[in-house]
Order: sequence, then C-alpha cells, then structure tokens
Amino acid sequence: MVDWQDLHHFAVLARAGSLSAAARDLGVDHATIGRRVASLEDALALRLIERLPRRVTLTPEGIAIAALAAEMAGTVQAIERRARGYAASPVATVRISAPPALAARLIAPQVASFHRAHPGITLVLSGAARIAALDRGEAEIAVRLTRPDDPDLLIRRIGVMRFGLYATPDQAAKPAADWTFIGYDSALEHVPQQAWLRTLLAGRPIVFQASDLFGQQEAARAGLGAVVLPRFLGNGDAALIRLPVEPKPPPRDVWLVTYPDLKRSPVIRAALAFLVWVIALGCPVASPVE
Repeated sequence: MVDWQDLHHFAVLARAGSLSAAARDLGVDHATIGRRVASLEDALALRLIERLPRRVTLTPEGIAIAALAAEMAGTVQAIERRARGYAASPVATVRISAPPALAARLIAPQVASFHRAHPGITLVLSGAARIAALDRGEAEIAVRLTRPDDPDLLIRRIGVMRFGLYATPDQAAKPAADWTFIGYDSALEHVPQQAWLRTLLAGRPIVFQASDLFGQQEAARAGLGAVVLPRFLGNGDAALIRLPVEPKPPPRDVWLVTYPDLKRSPVIRAALAFLVWVIALGCPVASPVE
C-alpha cells in the first residue's frame, strides 16, 4: 500500500524543485523529505529521484508519478474546499490575500463594520506583495491587480485602481523641468504605473526607489520628489497635492478571486460581499468626476 503522506511529500518535492524548498513548504526538515521519498520508492519498487551532492532530479519514472501525484493533490484540495463550502456554521475564519496598499488602507479600516455585522466570522488579512496560492490553501479569497488565467477559479472585476502623481506643495511650486521623482526598485520595473513614470521623466531623475508604496509615500511627504500613488492614498494625504500631468497614469483593474466550491458557504459569501463593497469605496469601477 502506498502511504498518501509519502506521495504528498514527493509531490511537493517535485513541485518545489529541491529538498530545501520542499522542507520549507511543508515545515519539516530535509531528512523527513528524504525518508518519505525513500519510503515511496520502496513501496513502488521504483527509483523516483537521482540524489546528487547538491540537488535532486526526477527520473523519467519520477516525472510520470509526480504528474499523477499532482492530480491527486488537486483532488484532495477540491474535496477540502467542497467541505468548507458545505459548512453552514456562522462561526468561521476566512483568510484573505490582497496587495499591501489595498489591505492596509482600504480593507483593514472597514473590518470593524464587518465584525459588527458578522461577529462570528474572523477575517485573517494578508497584505503581502506576493500572490497567495489559493490552490495550496494559502487563502480562501484573493484580491488581485492581475487577472488570473486559471479556468477553475471564480473571477470577478470589482474595481479600478486609478493613479495620480503627487508631491508636497513646495515641490509642486517648482518648475516642472526641476521635478524629481520617486519610484519602485528594479524588481517592479514591469508594473504599469512604473512604466508610465519612466515615460514621464524626460531626463529628470528618480532620486529614491522603494519596494513598497508606503515607503515611497513617506519619502514624498518629506519633500524628496513626486510619487505615483493610487488616488485613494494620494487624495487622502493632506501633505500631498496631485500634480497636473498628461497623459494620465494607466488604471489597473481590481479582481476578486475564489473557488466556486467555496461560494456555497454563507461565511465566504459574506466576506465576498464585504470585499466588493469596500473596494468600491476607494477603487470604483465608474470613473469619478475629475
């Protein structure tokens, strides 16, 4: 008989690509991964991995078994999601993943109103820049700025994030030719608002870079330069004013993502409705009057 835990550890190793990455994903040590895979090899009478000094590679048989194991893992996760979807208890925890600015400045300030309406539901909000893997159970619901391409997901466009260029009044009073700018670091050069900022420079410098919007905003508040911010951040900051620039920064759609199975749960439906409402407060789909 094949031990499911052995198969699960092997599937994670195959997906992660190394013993160290698999150990981190599963919260175990390297020896446990190695022992589980050896046990599976014994049960199947197959060599699944080649053990090299610094890495492991899958054998042809290992590649085939890993593909089947991944399908089984997906089935198990679907069963778990379906079970959560059937749960009708009003007492539950819902994990939500969202970009940091949306999590901290739009969602978190309104959680108190959600709690008053649904005191039995605890929201666990992750405002990490990385995209949570819903298929691995890292969250039940995600708010994303990029539309996922997974056909198994339930995806809904719930908002439009619009941007502006902001600076202190002293900075804004300078001739436009003397403006300096604040932007993302090189790891985020690909995001649309950063690409737009690059087209605006016309030889003027980016004098500070940060990996998150909050760091950029604080530097702009200190008078360092002009920064691209979502309007729900910039318009609400009394220390900054929006600069007149053309063309305007490109907007970004806001997507709500979950699995259809989970929507059967009244707890999940309550959290989804809350997120639709709260995102509309700061990122309405309809363009506001300028």
